Amino acid sequence: MKDYHINIFFSEDDGGFIADIPDLEACSAFGDTPEEALREVLVAKQAWLAAARSAHKPVPKPTYRPAIYRLAS
Repeated sequence: MKDYHINIFFSEDDGGFIADIPDLEACSAFGDTPEEALREVLVAKQAWLAAARSAHKPVPKPTYRPAIYRLAS
């Protein structure tokens, strides 16, 4: 099974790195380093999925692929 794509980028406004998972609405995290942002978004992903399942909400399948990967296919 594929896993969810994670974007990590530096935010000058926030003064650190943001990691987000496009397939999971509003699932993002902050870190002082890219590695910290990744660790934090993985925690957020587990919380997001647990909350969705607990509330009997649908859990989306991983579908997001950045354009660069779609073009290379």
